[in-house]
Amino acid sequence: MALFGRRKKAAPTPEVEEAPAILPEPPAPNADGLRDWQAQREWVLDQIEPLPPFGMQVIDALRLSLCEDIEADISLPGFDNSAMDGYAVQAADTWNASEKAPSVLAVVGEIAAGTVADRALAPGTAMKIMTGAPMPEGADAVVQYELTDRGTEDVQIFAQVEQGKNIRSKGSDISEGEHLLSAGLQIDSRTVGLLAGVGIDKVLVRPRPRVVVISTGSELVEPGLPLDDNGQLYDSNSYMLAAAAKAAGAQVFRVGVVGDDEEAMANTISDQLVRADLIVTSGGISQGDWDVVKAVAPSLGLVDFTQVAMQPGKPQGFGLIGEDRIPMLMLPGNPVSSFVSFEVFVRPVIRKLMGVQPLYRQPIRAVTNTIVRSSPGRAQFLRGEVRTDPGGRHTVDLIGGPGSHLLGSLQKSNALVVLDADTEVIPAGHTVTTWMLTDD
Repeated sequence: MALFGRRKKAAPTPEVEEAPAILPEPPAPNADGLRDWQAQREWVLDQIEPLPPFGMQVIDALRLSLCEDIEADISLPGFDNSAMDGYAVQAADTWNASEKAPSVLAVVGEIAAGTVADRALAPGTAMKIMTGAPMPEGADAVVQYELTDRGTEDVQIFAQVEQGKNIRSKGSDISEGEHLLSAGLQIDSRTVGLLAGVGIDKVLVRPRPRVVVISTGSELVEPGLPLDDNGQLYDSNSYMLAAAAKAAGAQVFRVGVVGDDEEAMANTISDQLVRADLIVTSGGISQGDWDVVKAVAPSLGLVDFTQVAMQPGKPQGFGLIGEDRIPMLMLPGNPVSSFVSFEVFVRPVIRKLMGVQPLYRQPIRAVTNTIVRSSPGRAQFLRGEVRTDPGGRHTVDLIGGPGSHLLGSLQKSNALVVLDADTEVIPAGHTVTTWMLTDD
């Protein structure tokens, strides 16, 4: 049975752990001073705890992680009922019935769905019955309308039926006390239907993480406003990252653009902590004079800035911010770099906060249609279009060039092609690892 809303033994008060004073030792860099992207991802994830469970209405729990085992308090169906519109009968009364020699039974009542018969069914009689209506006592079969003349006072039955015909027996779908769902399941629409069907209106789940998205850069302008001639750009990152976080299951707060002002950036991050389970920033973490996130983050908590052996997405930042040590992932500002960094680091963090598995995109092997060249030393995340033929064979074409600003090619791609750091050339016809960019 569902635990939520039911009396339970008082749980011991958990010990409150003190916030860490320093970040754990990060992964060691390679000879070029770069960290392995997989080691960096695992290091970040090791510092993320799933959100505590929360009771929620089942209709609002879609795509959330169940935190309790569920057993059925009732059987489904809860009573023997008709699987057809027709006549409830005693099967023996239809013995040898045919179109030439029909059985004729007196119609003594009618049972609609949601009502019960006011009497037991006697031999030699029938009751009209609707789909889902409870079977009357004494009846052991239903003859569908198509095998009768649909009589109202007497009914002619043109075929013999066996006991149990067109009857859905009590508990034939689910038995009372049956184990239905296990903790850790990600709730889908079918699960919602099952929960509602056995009378459960609330469940214990991990809530959607509240993700705050912030873009940095005085050159950025909100879409819909005019650009001047001084090198302004529209802010695509905060919109893209907010949409990606929402698709991953988060509740998203898009703050928008903060200019290259250290005080404004520090105040913005601090102000958002009250409603954040995770903060994601884009831009401002490289080596420039105007990289304000890198400048102010150390004053707000425990932070780590590094360079990762991946392209795009080399500069990365992670921190635990404020008294509550809210995780903050600081991504590079070029759009493709920002998106790839989201896929590599942010999406797994969101899924861990939600308590859902798998944390990562599941790799698909695809055959390259053309030669693929790569610069060794860094893992490559290339845009690609994967196609699947009727036989289930996957092929992939690369889309766009190596630039980390190419939004057009990013939109046209449906996958990332992931190449190891030691890859130089992959001939056409060979397989590569791809991540399908589905919105889930």
